[in-house]
Amino acid sequence: MTPGYDEGAARAPVGEEPLVRLTWVQPEDLVGHELRQAAQDGRDVADVERRWRAAGGTLAPERAGASPAPAAPRLRALAGELLDELARIEAPAAAYEPTGLDAIRAACPSWPGADHRVRPGYAERLHAAWLGRAAGCVLGKPVEKVTLQGIRALARATGNWPLSGWFTERGLDAATAAAHPWNRRSAANSLAENIDGAPEDDDLNYPLLGVLLLERYGHGFTTGDVARLWLDELPAGRTFTAERVAYRNLLAGVEPPLTGAYRNPFREWIGAQIRADVFGWTHPGDPGAAAEAAWRDATLTHTANGVYGAMFIAAALAHAAGLGDGATVEGCLEAGLSVVPPASRYATAVRTGIAAAREAPDDSPAGFAHVVDGLHAAYGDHHWVHVLPNAALLAAALTHARGDFEGAVCRVVSGGWDTDSNGASAGSLTGLLAGAPAALPARWTAPLKNRLATSVGGMDGTGFDALAARTHALAATVRPSPSSPSSPDATGDTTS
Repeated sequence: MTPGYDEGAARAPVGEEPLVRLTWVQPEDLVGHELRQAAQDGRDVADVERRWRAAGGTLAPERAGASPAPAAPRLRALAGELLDELARIEAPAAAYEPTGLDAIRAACPSWPGADHRVRPGYAERLHAAWLGRAAGCVLGKPVEKVTLQGIRALARATGNWPLSGWFTERGLDAATAAAHPWNRRSAANSLAENIDGAPEDDDLNYPLLGVLLLERYGHGFTTGDVARLWLDELPAGRTFTAERVAYRNLLAGVEPPLTGAYRNPFREWIGAQIRADVFGWTHPGDPGAAAEAAWRDATLTHTANGVYGAMFIAAALAHAAGLGDGATVEGCLEAGLSVVPPASRYATAVRTGIAAAREAPDDSPAGFAHVVDGLHAAYGDHHWVHVLPNAALLAAALTHARGDFEGAVCRVVSGGWDTDSNGASAGSLTGLLAGAPAALPARWTAPLKNRLATSVGGMDGTGFDALAARTHALAATVRPSPSSPSSPDATGDTTS
């Protein structure tokens, strides 16, 4: 998810002084996003929307992070007042979509214990998971923010449909290129002809921060520790949506967990979900403990469904890590669902994606296009970075591809929405299931050149083999969480 990379400052009309329009934090833009979130929460905000539109306010930009021009001072002041008013309107969903960990656990009748043995060769599995995450992310980068229609047109125009390889400009006709432009910043480093190592992306920055977090603070880290690490190591300009709002809140003196809720209409978007991999990777065989760690990270920036996304991913990966070759993608998805309140919209989205994949007319990539069309019809009212449509698509792609790396990343990226984030998540899980770097086709891993670019302090140019070794060292220190049944098979002592 890098929706702000190519829109950090909106452009002023020709001949005028350029405007600095910081994306994702301008009050006049946040109101529109909060109104949309309110409608999806089932809150009655018709009166607020009427007053906002009557005053000259507009709805949120559909795909960009900021409207082209700043609002008049009176409108900006009104936007702040309305954001606070909207926050006071109770959501009916709050009763079955809690954010507190105790309430989440109480809502989950099958909360998992630690009962899996960590199989030999785990360091190799972690190496494959890192590579899979990076490859899936890079595959999705050029078409981030491109519509589903545009993705299909670009792939068809270059002989790459159904999607089966890197996107390319080679052979792309001018009309298609003009109608569906690539993501401007990513085309330069993520098209087939331009890949030279893994380029920087927030979907890869956050796993790096996860490693630093555990190295610095250990597995008992707090949400405050996450905030301190970000302020030390994460440039504010490399944050987007909910993360940027939370960063702003921290600088304004707001403390966690209010940082995730205060004037933050992106609190149920995908940001926390893309940060959870390291917590799953370092809790092999203990999905419950992995989910709890992900919760402590996620609540800095998100609430409810936004938090569930992080817990789901962490638990699914921990399950795969603990079972080794015995893990199935279906079992991983079930483990992920076990830490999500079953009545929540997130659980519904995952189940919807799984069911759609199982009901597909056939198991070919072309058959998956039918699944995608149905999901876009069901979730078309959500923003492309919202966690719910992306969760449904991710679950569908993993199910339809039966856990195969190449099949999963190509399917999920071909489905649109947050393409690089979904590609990264699909690649992480299926890389872990594949078991070793050699199990991933070289055409996906060789262009990465064992090199990751990043602005995270001290980690630029790090190799994926080195990252796997550091992650493995952290996993070896894991013990069952206090709330999980004690089992010698769940300790990190059996890793190799």
